[in-house]
Amino acid sequence: MLELLLVLAAAFCAGVLNTIAGGGTFLTFPALVYMGIPPVIANATSAVAVFPGYLGGAIGFRDELAKFDRKQLVRLSVITLAGGLIGSLLLLISSNKAFSFVVPFLLLAATLAFLFGDKIRSWAANKSRAVTPFGAVGLFLVSVYGGYFNGGLGIVLLALFALWGMSNIHEMNGLKNGLSFALSAISVAVFAIGGLVEWYLALGMMVASTLGGYAGAPLARALPKSTIRSIIAIVGFTMSAVFFWRLIG
Repeated sequence: MLELLLVLAAAFCAGVLNTIAGGGTFLTFPALVYMGIPPVIANATSAVAVFPGYLGGAIGFRDELAKFDRKQLVRLSVITLAGGLIGSLLLLISSNKAFSFVVPFLLLAATLAFLFGDKIRSWAANKSRAVTPFGAVGLFLVSVYGGYFNGGLGIVLLALFALWGMSNIHEMNGLKNGLSFALSAISVAVFAIGGLVEWYLALGMMVASTLGGYAGAPLARALPKSTIRSIIAIVGFTMSAVFFWRLIG
């Protein structure tokens, strides 16, 4: 019972965190691993658990999403679905050992990418001039990552948006939640067909993450950008350290 309460609490907080800044799977994935769920199955179950939370967050940011061109949103969603499909299929053929080795590096890279997104974008604009606003290649690669490992997806998406030149954190959060919902939808379908989901845990976590996702939208608007960045740094670096410790332990 205590373990069940733990994962439900992690799912609710993940929904809130995903809406505010991303990185909610940093909470649900380790909670499931702590329960003894194998890493690959824990990752798939975690992705299913936070899936409806993205919808709650997108609804909460519907005013910000409405500011984007509808055709542009459809285009970005299609790219996200394609990348998410490939990433999810890659997880199906990954071993627990290989996945456990890659996880801490992905977590750390995601955190650093967001924290230094502005500097990276500035460097890219001045040096390579290769970063195209709303470009397909970058979003496709991020979506493959998200389909393979949902942890830190929101953080990586926010980093990509920074590279695109976006600066309004609330519009970035709205787009992040909308695209995360699309990506998670295809991932959930693949994981369910592949038999990777512990449904007795996932269903309860889905309800909790949805409530957290909707509750997080007004909180995100109230928090200053510096506070949001601090939340990302604390969660990202802490979870990276935990999984590096597991790797070498």
